[in-house]
Amino acid sequence: MNFNIVKLLKLFGLSLLLSISALASPAQAEVSVTFYSHDFGKNFPHAFFIAKGETADGQKVDTGFGFTAINVSPGILFGSVKGHVKAPSAEYIASSNPHFTVTLDDKKYRELLLVVKKWREIPQKSYSLNKRNCVHFINDVIKALDLKTNLKTANWKKPRSFMEEVMKLNPFLK
Repeated sequence: MNFNIVKLLKLFGLSLLLSISALASPAQAEVSVTFYSHDFGKNFPHAFFIAKGETADGQKVDTGFGFTAINVSPGILFGSVKGHVKAPSAEYIASSNPHFTVTLDDKKYRELLLVVKKWREIPQKSYSLNKRNCVHFINDVIKALDLKTNLKTANWKKPRSFMEEVMKLNPFLK
């Protein structure tokens, strides 16, 4: 009988210790980032991502970013034009193709935001169909998340094909 009381007290103490340590440990971020492509149709082909969740400090995250020309015109075929980082609309997201989702901790989420900031601050004329388009932007984001990409890809102008290639290079992605 005495043995059972000691055993019970040890279990209670262990349970109390685990509860206290759970309260003392910092909360983990739960920010999910989903990568999309939008096929050619009435809109220009495009690649972008959506981030949703909450950071460890309780900040709600519900945003998305892609990089595009400010005005999609024949001018993009002849050289650099003004570009910007832009959040897609809900309607645009709904008509796009989700490819894979990754969950980020706070550190990786901050690194992702630094990539967005860097692209926002590129001097104008910042968009180049051949050298700095939405796929190049997404490639930088994906690299910041430590995923594999192919810098010699033939898909710099093909968002869907680029996303599929990234998934093949990172078979754990879903």
